Amino acid sequence: MSTAADPTWLSVLPPLLAIGLAVATRQVYLSLAGGIWLGWTILHGWNPASGLGEAVESAVRVLGDAGDARVIMFTLVMGALIATLSASGGVAGFVAWLERNRWVTNGRRAQLLAWATGVVIFIESNITVLVAGSVSRPLFDRYRTSREKLAYLIDSTSAPICILIPLNAWGAYNLGLLGGEGVGLDNPLGVFLQSIPFNFYAFAAVALALAVVFFKLDWGPMKGAEERAARGEVLRPGATPMMDEDVLGGGEESPVAPRAANMIVPIVVLVMLMPLGLWVTGDGDLTAGSGSTSVLWASLGALASAWLLLLAQRAYSIDALVRIALRGAGGLVPLALILLLALALGDVAGRLGTGAYVAGVAEGALPPVVFLPLVFVVSSAVAFSIGSSWGTFAVMIPIAVPAALVLGLPPAPFLAAALSGGIFGDHCSPVSDTTIISSMAAATDHVDHVRTQLPYALAGGAVATVCFAVTGALL
Repeated sequence: MSTAADPTWLSVLPPLLAIGLAVATRQVYLSLAGGIWLGWTILHGWNPASGLGEAVESAVRVLGDAGDARVIMFTLVMGALIATLSASGGVAGFVAWLERNRWVTNGRRAQLLAWATGVVIFIESNITVLVAGSVSRPLFDRYRTSREKLAYLIDSTSAPICILIPLNAWGAYNLGLLGGEGVGLDNPLGVFLQSIPFNFYAFAAVALALAVVFFKLDWGPMKGAEERAARGEVLRPGATPMMDEDVLGGGEESPVAPRAANMIVPIVVLVMLMPLGLWVTGDGDLTAGSGSTSVLWASLGALASAWLLLLAQRAYSIDALVRIALRGAGGLVPLALILLLALALGDVAGRLGTGAYVAGVAEGALPPVVFLPLVFVVSSAVAFSIGSSWGTFAVMIPIAVPAALVLGLPPAPFLAAALSGGIFGDHCSPVSDTTIISSMAAATDHVDHVRTQLPYALAGGAVATVCFAVTGALL
């Protein structure tokens, strides 16, 4: 039986199977489950029945770990918070505040509003896209700016911003992966925070989108789309816009008058409680605090503040708030399931010594100047193929981070390379959920969105590759 003490080439088969199944079927859940089953089958002397039984038990053990359970709970609480904020009228109130202050008077300011909305609303990428799209689309049409430009701006400020913030579902998910038994980090939050400056693609995507707004950098297909919109043609002849569903409000009109405070106050509570939780759990040392405990406390506090505001305004009854929260939590159950399976896959990869084996192969043959950008490129390819950045993180983080540790290299740049690659590949992929929802929120043709965004994504990817190569040379 292969163990972490004597890893062989067999140790890479579980993540390779997960990648292969995901590419072939685009079913991330079954692919991760297949990788877990194969890993335990190898550890049990190629007995598939024993492997299956142990695979199920490994998922149970994830729930038995307090830190993992807290992160999964946080994911569900964030779903409840998202639904509550959507029903609170806070987003509409925030938009009304912007309009009262005459923020948007021309096409450039409409684009800046779309960009800024994506930066400010960092709770969850799909919510970012839907809010920014619904707020900005009428303004884009009014000032004759293309919907393709809108789709690009909201796509480029959703996941890239969310991946930089540890106070949302993305942060909790990745902290859960980093805290898994197979990764081997003593301070997951510290490593995550250290990785933020190295997340080159996220910064490049956000900065390039802002530059496009200010300097009118219309390249390739985007230039044609802008010229068409300037003539008053909202869509390309023959284009089929995606359905613009009222996802945010669930099709219901909020019974409360729009108030910006209903969105701002819970977000402020969320942000303030996170360092407080770290300080309390770390006995006065922020870096020694429990990330999983802090994010759970912060999310519960934010949800409580949203409930108190709505109860004080007599907008909803407690029963209605419970139903809204349960509906929202149910919406993030798929993400919680991915996290559960990813932690189980990381556990079996750690027992097989996958990271140690990859590090042994790379040592001497691949210097950091090559190895670091290679992690970015491979993560990009996986994300492009499966259309899921979260699924990519689940496969790549338990490989890249342990490999860096075995090589005696700082894990933060390698974590950033895996995260950046997941975002870049997701941006380029026509099967990505975020890409599809961006097309929907902008009410534009999906193929047109992919074609117009691709040159910008490739430019950001090229910048990130060079930055990772330079960083690798300095390690």
